[in-house]
Amino acid sequence: MVVYGAFVFWTGYQVLREALTYFSWWAFFAALGLSSFNYVLRFLKWEFYLRRLQIKGIPKWDSFLIFLSGFVLTVTPGKVGEVFKSAVLESTHKVDLAKTAPIIIAERLTDVIAIVTLVVIGSLGFSGGAPWAIAGGVAVSVGLLLISWPVPIRRLLVRLKRGSLKTQALVPRLETAHLSLMLVAHPRALFLPTVLSLIGWGSEGIALNLLLRGFGETVPVTLSLFFYSTATLAGALVPVPGGLGVAEGLIQSQLIQLGGVAEGAATGSMLMIRFATLWWAVIVGFIALGLLKLRFPQLLLGSKQTQSTHS
Repeated sequence: MVVYGAFVFWTGYQVLREALTYFSWWAFFAALGLSSFNYVLRFLKWEFYLRRLQIKGIPKWDSFLIFLSGFVLTVTPGKVGEVFKSAVLESTHKVDLAKTAPIIIAERLTDVIAIVTLVVIGSLGFSGGAPWAIAGGVAVSVGLLLISWPVPIRRLLVRLKRGSLKTQALVPRLETAHLSLMLVAHPRALFLPTVLSLIGWGSEGIALNLLLRGFGETVPVTLSLFFYSTATLAGALVPVPGGLGVAEGLIQSQLIQLGGVAEGAATGSMLMIRFATLWWAVIVGFIALGLLKLRFPQLLLGSKQTQSTHS
């Protein structure tokens, strides 16, 4: 609230209010629809990874709700909190968390590949996209190197085995997680998830373009993709919750300085695209978690039960 309030204050309440007076609200609902479409595509990635790990017997509706429940912790640096869905899967269907947690790494890796691709597409004929494309390319290359080069992880596991009893107890689960990671993030398993990510994140870039049109601003779709992708990439690389402040600032400044968008429309579009993507995901996550609690009343109550047993 403080961050968004600062943007409103900087823009000027009256300026933003006047821009919203002429806003076509169909664009906002279209943006919500495109974001939701992205969630469906990301669910298909989740299903792909579960099949890759040979995890079977989970009803599709349960799997869908479990996947969406991970959005509860979307507002974490790099969205790593979405590993929460692995904890939910373990609680509801007894699937070892260590086996499915590496999915989050594969998801982020394919997302970065897709976003870098969108940055490159958006920067065609436009100067300024190269630095972000290079930054994303380096991140992708490092990630692929760490995944395909198992020597450092094996050495770490050997050291842990020689350590204290507590560290030795971690080794079996770490070995399980490493084997899963090699399966879901192997270069051969990257193509289909990356295509889904490309379509999904591209849809959210188009959502930004529709919001701009709702304010009466005409910006090429390629520029909208560039603005949204660079902001998303920066928000993922900077270790702040949900890229908060970083992504918003980049979207607004790029719209004004590079896109020639009026200040009120730029701030309004930025606020709406962040709600339609980041905060809409959190709301959807809580709804999904609530539905799961109805189906599985004991969901995530293991620690409380353990405490009552000990008492």
